[in-house]
Amino acid sequence: MDKTTLIIGASLNPNKYSNIALKRLDDKEIKIHAIGAREGRVNEINITTEKTLFDNIDTVTMYLNPKRQEEYYDYVLGLNPRRVIFNPGTENSEFSKILKEKGIKSEIACTLVLLSTNQY
Repeated sequence: MDKTTLIIGASLNPNKYSNIALKRLDDKEIKIHAIGAREGRVNEINITTEKTLFDNIDTVTMYLNPKRQEEYYDYVLGLNPRRVIFNPGTENSEFSKILKEKGIKSEIACTLVLLSTNQY
């Protein structure tokens, strides 16, 4: 199954969880797209600042606080992912409700834990 993942809130800082998640997803050979505050590269993955309309996104994993997520609501809905993961600190009941109304699964989970326990 194609688990193409979009990381929103990707960081170039190797100490940030979004950066660690990007590397772990890459280690598992999961196709990754990444949007962050600054453009750059982690491993061979480009981080862009643009809301690119990527095809076939299975999972969006959030690393932005709920207030900063608001500008991404329409964008994420337009991607029509199978699920959105709200990592610790990104929980957003408003966006979860909108996703549910559109038939998109949302879960409060940690991408790193899901990967380490083979539940991703």
